[in-house]
Amino acid sequence: MGLRFCILGSGSEGNCALLQTPHARVLVDAGFSARRIAQLLAAAGESLDHIDAVFLTHEHGDHAAGIGGLTRRRPIKVFANHATARAVQAGLKHRPDWQFFETGTRFRFRDLEVESFAVPHDAHDPVAFLFTHGADDLFTPAHRLAWLTDLGHAPQHIKERIREADVLVIEANYCPQMLKDDPKRPWSVKQRISGRHGHLSNESACELLTSVASPHWRHVFLAHLSRECNSPAAVETACAGVLTAIKCGFSIVAPGAGTPFYEF
Repeated sequence: MGLRFCILGSGSEGNCALLQTPHARVLVDAGFSARRIAQLLAAAGESLDHIDAVFLTHEHGDHAAGIGGLTRRRPIKVFANHATARAVQAGLKHRPDWQFFETGTRFRFRDLEVESFAVPHDAHDPVAFLFTHGADDLFTPAHRLAWLTDLGHAPQHIKERIREADVLVIEANYCPQMLKDDPKRPWSVKQRISGRHGHLSNESACELLTSVASPHWRHVFLAHLSRECNSPAAVETACAGVLTAIKCGFSIVAPGAGTPFYEF
C-alpha cells in the first residue's frame, strides 16, 4: 500500500480527512467535534484510537473545532505552525501535544514527508499541505496528495506545488450567483468570501485546474462546498468542460458528505 485516503466530511460546517500509510494514520484538519470525528471514523471502518496525528491548515472552527476534544481523550500529536497553534490554544483549557513547523518547510512524520505552503486566506498563517509517501525510486515509487482548501486566489507557488500531486483536493466553495442571492449573509460577509483572502468560487477552481492541468494527476476531489451557496450540480455545470479536458478521475464532494477510500 502507498497512500490510502478518504474525506470524512467536507463543507462550510466542517472538514476532516483520513490519510493512511503502512506506518501512520493521520487526520488532515479536525473541523468536527471529537465525538463526530469518532463516528465518522467508525463509519469508515477505522478508530480514533489508531490516529497518530492531526495536521492543521488553520484555526477556523470548521477546520480545528475538534482539537480540544480529541487531545483530551488521548495524546495525539497536533502539527501546526506557531500562529495557528496560538490561535487554537487560546480557546483551550489544556495544552495539546503541539508539533510546530515553519510554513514553507518540509519535514517527516514516520513514513510521510510533509510540505506546508502558504495560502491567501483570512486566518493567522493558513497553509496547504503536500503529503508524500515513498522514495520515488524503482522499489518505492512516490505517491503524493495535495490538500488545498480555503484560499481566495492561487499565486504561482501554489500552482507549482499542486502540479506534483497524484491526487488533489481543492475547494470549489461557492457559486457566485448563489452567493449573491443568499438572503442570510450580509454584504460584508459576501465580500469576504469572494475576496482575495476568502474562498475559491467554482469558476476560480476551474481556472486553477486549467492553468496547471498536470499530467501527474490521477484524481481531483472538488470539496469544501458551501451548503447554502453551492451545490454539486452547480460545480458540475461550471467545471464539466475542464474536468473532461484534464483527463483524470474526479469527484465532487457534496456539502457535509465524505468519500470512499481512494488508494494510490
